[in-house]
Formats: sequence, structure tokens, C-alpha cells
Amino acid sequence: MVSRPDGRLTDELDPEDRPPRDACGVFGVWAPNEDVAKLAYYGLYALQHRGQESAGIAVSDGHRIVVHKEMGLVAQVFDEPALSTLRGHIAVGHCRYSTTGASVWANAQPTFRSTDSASLALGHNGNLINTRELASLLTGTGLGGTGIAATSDTDVLTALFVSDLSEINGISAGPGALRDAADRDASQVERAAAAVLPLAKGAYSLVFMDDQTLYAARDPQGFRPLVLGRLDSGWVVASETAALDIVGARFVREIAPGELVSIDGRGVRSRTFAAPQPSGCLFEYVYLARPDTTISGRGVHATRVEVGRRLAAEYPVDADLVIPVPESGTPAAIGFAEASGIPFGQGLVKNSYVGRTFIQPSQTIRERGIKLKLNPLRDAIAGRRIVVVDDSIVRGNTQRALVAMLREAGAAEVHVRVASPPVSWPCFYGIDFATRAELIAGHLSPEEICTSIGADSLGYVSLAGLIEATTIPASRLCRACFDGQYPIPVADDDRGKHVLDGLPVGS
Repeated sequence: MVSRPDGRLTDELDPEDRPPRDACGVFGVWAPNEDVAKLAYYGLYALQHRGQESAGIAVSDGHRIVVHKEMGLVAQVFDEPALSTLRGHIAVGHCRYSTTGASVWANAQPTFRSTDSASLALGHNGNLINTRELASLLTGTGLGGTGIAATSDTDVLTALFVSDLSEINGISAGPGALRDAADRDASQVERAAAAVLPLAKGAYSLVFMDDQTLYAARDPQGFRPLVLGRLDSGWVVASETAALDIVGARFVREIAPGELVSIDGRGVRSRTFAAPQPSGCLFEYVYLARPDTTISGRGVHATRVEVGRRLAAEYPVDADLVIPVPESGTPAAIGFAEASGIPFGQGLVKNSYVGRTFIQPSQTIRERGIKLKLNPLRDAIAGRRIVVVDDSIVRGNTQRALVAMLREAGAAEVHVRVASPPVSWPCFYGIDFATRAELIAGHLSPEEICTSIGADSLGYVSLAGLIEATTIPASRLCRACFDGQYPIPVADDDRGKHVLDGLPVGS
């Protein structure tokens, strides 16, 4: 087990087989006639699946920004007294899983920086791949006195956005520069963001604010999702459309790749700071996004069901029952059952609260492994040929334990079907996969994996089948974790979550 500094658990019961973790969920709201702190709270609640290490909300009343953030889940960090102290008409919220920077309070978000001329709170979903290069721009700015020494890519961006451009080493106005008369009225933060964003490489869906304005920006590839919604009295920006639904906002559109949006009393303004090169994350459809979210006009649930249908066509099997690994395997299992004609049923009962406890399991309980999370329905399984559908296989330990558990429950055969191609390559754009050496598909063939997990058969949906199910052209999707073709090359020095540790920033 791996513990946080405060003793709470961060990994699954088997730390050697934790699932893929997304970087974060972000939420922003500009609404003068609303309780924006509570809207942000409920928005983060809807995005909790994207990050469970820490949570925070920053609120501005037009004069100052107040930030409340702690380690833990959204419901652990906030209560009525905490939310009642956050008064204003602009809010930025964040729930975090770390991909750059250690999992400690100092790196919880929103990050905050203040100078004599500007204040800024910022939330970031994604992962930059040139953090050291950006950090070097801060040398000599004196920003070390405005906050902690940066150990995350997010804190580097925050420091850059709040700085005077004349103080940043070698910065020049990029494609999003502020040029005409109306632009000259833009805030210092907007000017800095427009100049810095073209220099940032990697994945970033940002929601940030100064005292007066809410901002949102998305990297030119659009790796991570970001959407704009409309309230009766304001605007919302969020990682997923499901968060808009929860707070009663109407979906307007996606924030475009390479776009910077500003929202204040003048309305919504937009500028393009870099030419869009769409390459949205394919793994969002597999696992990361909520099933009730829509990406690029396509419902995630519908995509996952279609993946299951294609999986049944590509890897048919004679069996008696199709069961999902709950919850992420359920839509694909429904599609597999529909296409194959094999009955769909519940064969595993999930305990949703495992991994969120303050008490570490004893060694005896830990040795039971997966049964703390999943328990079989023996009456449904005994004597039957079972097809078990999972969303992905990372290291393989969970599937190995699952197959053994189903056999112990009396399954006559266990056939594993996976609603994604083999995950063979690590991600550097905001998902914390294992290294390639730790990924079971990085060094074993599907046949060898089948033997390793003890299944009677194993089938992965093809990469072509998965892409076709999304209805998005392959050229507009990042599929690097499946085929190793990275849209942006990543230098060795910029890989890993601790690239800034020991590097002085802003001092």
C-alpha cells in the first residue's frame, strides 16, 4: 500500500496494478447572481473520477481571491462552513491526481500567485512536456517571494501568467498577441497568457482567473477535453459535459484546440493563440471520461457500447453469460451481449468505497486482494462459460486475480474480452500509466498475456475498431498508448512527475 503524507491511501488494494489515473478535473464559473462556490463544489463532485488526491476552489469578489484547498476527496475537503467563506461571482475549482509534482498540499490546486499588479488562481488538467524550459524563463523574476518554489508544471504556468512580460527571459509575443485598440484594454494576465501559451508544449486544459475575469485555454492538440456552458446568469467551463449537466448549465461548445477564452461583464471573448492540430485522447473513450459525457458530439456511453459490439464481431466465443468488470466495463459488455446473442448479467458485485478508507488493510485481508473490491455472484457463475469484459489491461495483476476468483466461484470457462487495444506505451500527456517495462503488453504478446492471467481465451478490440466506434478520424486522435506514435516528441529529461524537484524556480 502507498500512503499519502497524511496517511490516507492513494493506490488501489494492489499497488502494483493501480488503474490509469487522469491528471485532473477543472471547473470554472462566472455568474454574478449565483453561489459560485457551491456551483464549483457540485461541478467538482461530477468530476471526482478525474482526480482523488486533492481538491480546491478559489473565489473572487472582484477585489480579492480567496482559495480553499486540501488533500482528499471533494466531500472531505469542503463542508458548509468552508463554502460559506468563499463569496464572490467568479470561481475556479480543481480535483487533482498528480502527473508532474509530488502529491502534497503545496501542489494542490488551484495554484495561487499574487504580485503588486496582478493576482491569479489556476487549475490545470494535463501534463506539460517542456516544464524545465518554461521554468527557466522565470529566472531572475523575483517570483519566488510570491509563493512556494514550483514543483509542478501548473505552478510554473501560474508564475508566468501573473508576471510582467518584460521580466520573463526571452519571451516574445506569439500568435495570440494583443494587438488592436480593444486588446490594449486587456488585463496583465490576459496579455501574459496570450504570450506564454504558444511556448507551452504538451497537454493543458486550463481554467484560471484574476480578480475580474474567468479564463479558459486548451492546448493546440486538444489532448484533454474542455467545454463551455451557459447558465441563465453566467457561464461555466468544465472538463466534461456531465459537470455542466449537474449544475444546470446548457452545453454551448467545446473550447477549441489553441483557443484562449476570456469571460467577464463584457461577455465571452475568444482568440486563437496557436494553429489547431486536433489530437484528442482516445483513452478518454475507453476509461477516463464519465459515460454520460459527450466528446466531439458523440456520447461516451454509446461509443463504449459500440466498442463492445465490434469486440464481439472480432473475437466471438461460445459462452453462457457475459458479465462486466464494474463499472467501466459495463457499456462494452452490453454491446458484446447484444452483438453475440449471449445473455448479459451481473456476475460481480463492486464495493465502491474500497481504496477511499483511512484504515490500511491487514496483511490477511490484503492477501485476499481483489475480493475487497469485487465479489462473485456464485449462483450466476457456477457451471457456466463466462465472458468477462474489461475496459483495459495495464499490468495484468487484477485480471489474473479476477480469473482465479471466477474459477474458484465455479466458472466452467473464463474468456476475457478487452474494450481497448493492448496498452503498450506510456502516456506523457496527462495520464499516469506505468513505464513500458511495467505494462504487461509492453513485453508480452496477447497469447502470452492470456496464459499469464490464466484465461481460456483473450481478445482485444482492434485499434481500427476502437477508432471507428468514436466516429472521429484517426488523424484527429492521440493513440500513442496503443501504437507508440506520439503527436509531440518528449525528451527524456521531461518525462516523469518530479522533473522540477531540486530545480530552483522563481528565485
